[in-house]
Formats: sequence, structure tokens, C-alpha cells
Amino acid sequence: MEFLYIDKTHDEARQGEVYQSQTASLQENGKLFFIESYGCAMNFSDSEVIASILQNEGFSATSDETLADLILINTCSVREKAEQTVRRRLSQFNKIKKNRPGMLIGVLGCMAERLKSAFLEEEKLVDIVVGPDAYRSLPGLISDASTGQKAVNVLLSRDETYADISPVRLNSNGVTAFVSITRGCNNMCSFCVVPFTRGRERSRNAFSIIQECETLFKQGYREVTLLGQNVDSYQWVDEENKETVSFAQLLVMVAKISPLLRVRFSTSHPKDITDEVLFAIRQYENICNYIHLPVQSGNSRVLQMMNRTYSREWYLKKVDRIRELIPDCGLSTDMIAGFCTETEEEHQDSLSLMEYCRYDLAYLYFYSERPGTLAARRFADDVPVEIKKRRLQELVDLHRIHSLESMQRDVGKTFKVLVEGYSKRSENELFGRNDQNKGIVFPKENYKKGDYVMVQVLDCTAGTLIGVAIPDYYNS
Repeated sequence: MEFLYIDKTHDEARQGEVYQSQTASLQENGKLFFIESYGCAMNFSDSEVIASILQNEGFSATSDETLADLILINTCSVREKAEQTVRRRLSQFNKIKKNRPGMLIGVLGCMAERLKSAFLEEEKLVDIVVGPDAYRSLPGLISDASTGQKAVNVLLSRDETYADISPVRLNSNGVTAFVSITRGCNNMCSFCVVPFTRGRERSRNAFSIIQECETLFKQGYREVTLLGQNVDSYQWVDEENKETVSFAQLLVMVAKISPLLRVRFSTSHPKDITDEVLFAIRQYENICNYIHLPVQSGNSRVLQMMNRTYSREWYLKKVDRIRELIPDCGLSTDMIAGFCTETEEEHQDSLSLMEYCRYDLAYLYFYSERPGTLAARRFADDVPVEIKKRRLQELVDLHRIHSLESMQRDVGKTFKVLVEGYSKRSENELFGRNDQNKGIVFPKENYKKGDYVMVQVLDCTAGTLIGVAIPDYYNS
């Protein structure tokens, strides 16, 4: 299981993001729900499925938790810090509940499965506990909780993909959207809890994916990101036509919807990304030249302990192949500092691998043992936390150098940018991303959200390109 955190920081977990539906209007006598999500992009995508289920039951979204009849927190168990943050938020929500008779609080997602007894019975923090494969049961659980009954469903499924549910695009910019294509994970990386909280891997019906992407394009969206714990292992069997759709074939199917629809994907396990996928990226201009390829460690012995199924040398050959076929491909990674038994020399291997790959973006963490994982059962978490933090800082410092150099190489170049909205600093500037997933800001002029604009880069920071639009480019 890999994680692509949506923010571009080195925090262990993303700060909670509150979602408010843009399509739902508040009803005078209807019930209101408030939902807050943490962790990977899959959790944020799941929240959009949950919102759809709730709206079909007559709920409307609110961004003010003090007005809500139902508060839901969609959780992540990957990092200990995320769990601590969720517990703090639940305590805050319970203070609100004291002044709101009848309010219900629910925990969804990965923490729900792992900590159901603690939340419901021991700590009494919540009324409802729902696992990632049980969101369809939410209306019934709400009804049960309203009468004081225990409301819990954390059963995992071998076939649930929510393929027939049209997600409600929460807090959407109207331009970019997530589209889930797989659920669960069959990779048993020793540090990862996800196979135990999200279950076995299954692929969604390809035709439902295409239909969702086509609908998004008709609604004005101009970019989709295909999501999965490991998108490259996507494989769906069309029983009617006795054909199997691979991830590379699915990429092409989505790209053919329109040349104006950009396609991104996340996340790729290095062992599964194929030349077929790379050729598809190279062939179709609207499949973005950007790959998130988590390595986790630069040392082969540590990778074996992590059960990553590849060596340092194999991974580097995969990076070489990507750059051979797609020379301008943006590349990002995940790296864990201080995994069990990691020596100083092995940490140096991670630094030297980063020197070789020179990633455009990296998500860097120190190891935190998660209960229930293979590593927790098999290995001692024996690297002192102060050493973990020092090693992490060395990774961060090196990556900052590489990130700035990557940005500086783009000064003077011109890129096709999809406008996603205003920049954070000024409504006189627009923000978008180029093919390699780098953020670019430029003067607004007459351009608007959803436009494709050719932008020449004039300057940069370590995290953002700064440019100016080329006026003779027109959207088609």
C-alpha cells in the first residue's frame, strides 16, 4: 500500500480538511452533516461517496460543526500523529454534543476498523463506527444510534467498490476530481496497516469508471486522478466479453474521452508499473508525465524487511527506464527514516539513492510502529526516536536542495497549465499545475478557472514556479 498525501509538506499526516457540498442546499427542516477527513487521497474520495449516500437520505452538508446533527470523521491509521489528531477532534466534538441533544458522532475509515471497541465502549467517544467497506449501511446505523443502540459495521468485503454510487464532489474547485479505480491492497508491506483495515484488493468495473469520467468532463471538469492503493495492479475482467482490462488499457480509455481531459494517477507500486503504462503516457499528450514511485528505503536489506519485493538496484533500473522512455517525467517518492534495525550505513544508502533519483517531490517520514502490522509482530522498533528524527531531517534537507534545483531547471521554459483557481496570495494571480505536477502561478489577465494556458516560467521558489501567460494561445 502506498500513500500520496495531498498536501506538499513533510508532516506525518495531513491536517483535517472540512468538506462542504457545493450542490446541496441547506434545508429548513432537513438534517445537516459535517464531515472531516484525514490521510490519503482515498479517504477524501471515500468522503465523497459517503456524502452521496447521506444526501440520498435527506441530509445536507454544512461547514459549521456546531450546527450539525451528524458529525463524521474519516480517519487514517497510517501514522500515529493522525490518530492523536483524530482523538483530539473527537474530544472537541463531544464538547459540542453536550449542547446539542440528539447529535450523533461517527468514526469512519481505517481507525474505525482498528479501534472500534475503544471508541464505542471504553472511551465512549462516538455513537457510530463504520469501516471502509460498510458505508452503504450508514443510514441504518444512524437510525440504530438514534435509539441508543450500538451502531457498528466494520466488516471487510471482497467485492465492494461503490461503482454504482455517484460521488458528491465536496469542496470541489470544479476542475479536478478524484476517481477511485481499486480498493484494498494485496501487498503485505511489513510497516503498513492498510491490508488489515481496507481488505483485499479488488478492481472496479471499467465501464463505470469511464462513465464517471465522461460525466465529470461534461460537467466542466478538466482533470481526473485515478486512485487506488496500487493502481498499476488494476485488472478487471469483463465477463460478458471474456476480456481483461489492464491499468494501461484503462488509462488509454480515459485519455480517449477528450484531449482536453487530463489524466493523472496514484499510486504506483514499483513492482507493478509496466512498460505498457509508460508507453501509454508517452503516446497520449493528456496523460500527465508524472509518476509517484514510492521507494521507502534505499537499502536492499531494509527493503527486504519491509517486504517491498524489490532491491535497491532493481528500483534504480526502473527509474532509469522511466527516464529513458519519458525524459521529462516528473518523479516523486515516499521514504521512511529509521525503520527497524536500520543502521547508519543503511540510512546513507537512502540519501545516496535520493541523490541518484533527485526527486521533484518527496513525502518523508520517520517510522512509527502501527499495531497489527507484520513489522510490529516480527521486529523490534529499536531505532531511538531522536535518531529517527535526525535521519528524517537529513532526508528533508537533501530533498529541499533537489526540489529547488528541479524548479530552477524550469525557469525559461514554457508549460501548458490547467488553471485550478486563484493563487493563495492574491486574486490577481491564478494557480495551476503543469504536466509534471508542479504548481505555477501567473497574472490572471482574462483567463479563468478551467482554461488551459501556455505559461512561460520567469522565476521560482523551492515549491512554486512563477510565470506569465503567453497571450496568443487559445483554448479549444
